[in-house]
Amino acid sequence: MALDDLVTDGMRADSVPNDLEAFWMPFTSNRSFKKRPRLVSRAKDMHYYTPEGRPILDGCAGLWCVNPGHNREPIVEAIRAGAAEMDFGPTFQYGHPNAFRLATKIADLAPGDLDHVFFCNSGSEAVDTALKIALAYQQTIGQGTRTRLIGRERGYHGVGFGGISVGGMVANRRTFGTMLAGVDHLRTTYDRENQAFSKGEPDYGAHFADELERIVGLHDASTIAAVIVEPMGGSTGVLPPPKGYLKRLREICDKYGILLIFDEVITGYGRLGYAFAAERYGVIPDMICFAKGITAGAVPMGGVIARKHIHDAFMKGPEHMVELFHGYTYSAHPLACAAGLATLDLYAQENTFTHALALEPFFADAVMSLKDKPGVLDIRTVGITGAVDLAPRAGSPGLRGYEALEKAFHEEGLMMRIAGDTLVITPPLIISKDQVGELVEKLGRVIEKTV
Repeated sequence: MALDDLVTDGMRADSVPNDLEAFWMPFTSNRSFKKRPRLVSRAKDMHYYTPEGRPILDGCAGLWCVNPGHNREPIVEAIRAGAAEMDFGPTFQYGHPNAFRLATKIADLAPGDLDHVFFCNSGSEAVDTALKIALAYQQTIGQGTRTRLIGRERGYHGVGFGGISVGGMVANRRTFGTMLAGVDHLRTTYDRENQAFSKGEPDYGAHFADELERIVGLHDASTIAAVIVEPMGGSTGVLPPPKGYLKRLREICDKYGILLIFDEVITGYGRLGYAFAAERYGVIPDMICFAKGITAGAVPMGGVIARKHIHDAFMKGPEHMVELFHGYTYSAHPLACAAGLATLDLYAQENTFTHALALEPFFADAVMSLKDKPGVLDIRTVGITGAVDLAPRAGSPGLRGYEALEKAFHEEGLMMRIAGDTLVITPPLIISKDQVGELVEKLGRVIEKTV
């Protein structure tokens, strides 16, 4: 697409790319996008802005990550100051102060004895890190036969080979083939017939955790290293855990000596009204994966929080030897640490998590008001997160969802996520009641336009 096709009156030419072809966009229908681009060039608080200055209400916190709102000055200033002080600091055999400061703050927020933090750069890397730690831990404690990893249908754990293997997204698994051997999956926790239009955690479904007993019976516990689940399934359409499900999963893991990993890349840092979903559900996993909200998306960062017994199992042998042969060049990058410290401070100063928890009932009622719109099959809400399942077009699954995405941006000034024909809204946690109303009104009109 040429520059002349994009520039309109009032749009700065230098704010628009002169060629869209070179960028192979991730998780995007590239051909459709490049025929009618959805470009944003600026952001502040609850809004993005197109190159011509049109405001777009952010209904998805960027990609589930901009929890405190866009371009908050304390975070911007911390990054600016950090860049002026040190561009890069290695964390292989060296360190810098902010890495330790941020790890301490994260550990203090985590429940129980989750008190050691291993940094990486994304949720995908966090998941692969946690899986590797789980396998190495089992070897370290003399359980080397425990090599099997258990995920869940409709789970999303990033795009690394490990994450796709334990993930349960059909398109990912079909596209990339066999992946890791020795992986099995729990069944999904979603059952529309018994859970439709649930606010928060559905009453039905705790027994789905018992599927792990069947898998143990099939493979034997002595072969299973870890189970990984999202407390709330996010990327496949907002799937809150049934009441009691996660506690039951913890009990079964404890019974058989299996590690339990929570992928909190989406749920961490306030999305469900707590620093971590583990706190909301009263369950202490052996590891938590985090990313996204730790830096409000301003600088890439992810990590794994491990319980004390996991960490301490590696602290043996000669002290000069590396205990865990794993890491990334940009683990605990100085700018990411600066952004993370400022973001956590902002959450505390503004009581962001408390605000989200208090707003949850109002948000749920507002989203549920869409249940009588044409073609709505189900609505799910938990925390400041909602999903609306639409009836697909005959013979064209996903088309109605894509049309909704297009109309939301171009006609309603709304950014949202789609998962097939499911519309997902996960706005920044600073959203007000008036803005919730605006978001739901826009979403309602979008649904009506895609009948």
